[in-house]
Amino acid sequence: MAGRIGLALAAGNWHITGMLGSRIRTALGAFLLGLAPLPAAAVSGGKIVHDPNGIRRSVVQIESSLGELCSGAVIAPDLILTAAHCVLHRANYRVVVVDRRFRRYAIRAVAAALHPGFVAGTTPRNQPGVDLAILKLEASLGGDFQPLDPRYATEVATGEKVSLAGFGLTSERERKSARILRQTPLVNLGTLKVANQVLVMADTRRLAITAGAGACRGDSGGPIVRGGPGGYQLLGIVSWSSGARKTRISTACGGITAVTPVAEHSDWIASRSNALRWYASQRGYGPGPGAYDWVAR
Repeated sequence: MAGRIGLALAAGNWHITGMLGSRIRTALGAFLLGLAPLPAAAVSGGKIVHDPNGIRRSVVQIESSLGELCSGAVIAPDLILTAAHCVLHRANYRVVVVDRRFRRYAIRAVAAALHPGFVAGTTPRNQPGVDLAILKLEASLGGDFQPLDPRYATEVATGEKVSLAGFGLTSERERKSARILRQTPLVNLGTLKVANQVLVMADTRRLAITAGAGACRGDSGGPIVRGGPGGYQLLGIVSWSSGARKTRISTACGGITAVTPVAEHSDWIASRSNALRWYASQRGYGPGPGAYDWVAR
């Protein structure tokens, strides 16, 4: 995903003007001045995930009946944490997962909660509040999946290398590359605060100067983690992305990845998770699209 990076949403570009663009360039410039060379580890678009015991157990694809594609993080067997802009519409939503043999199947979502600080109808350039939402699933994912517990989220240090996972495109020109789980390393360049606070991340070697690894369309809502299989720690949720600084191609991929930090919002996640479960239990959802009832706040 890029721009705000639901697959159906408009693209952004790194060459932004005004306050937000200036602050990104200032933060990036300060980071580059003090940065020691990092090993080349990133692959543009990410590497396809093949390990059945790896991040596959903790990441899902989110689809709406309106055709939008996002990603999400499993935070409980029946709960998915994603970006708020991914579930704005009164549509039918489902979560698509891959099993140990990488076979796909879907589970419908029956309720959603958006962070009260999120402001719909704006663009990533405005930093429209906290871009987080929780989906309640109709059924449990089962023991084959490994939730990323948001209570253990911590701050991300500037210069720290982390991993991004999502079902988005490898590039905006490769429309058929979506719906395949990929993972790539990124480095945290620091924080950017306008109306809210995001972490600014980029390719570990190219650092958003030239095109490299990062979020693309379809990766909104995907998790940023540290650690490895059996010990992944959720750190953030992808909100938007942009093209690299030195590119003449109008794109929202391959430059910076803006991430909403989870540690700052763990209390809200816990309280809304409980509320969603109560809400769903009180309503006994029946089959069919008419069963959907969305919680706005």
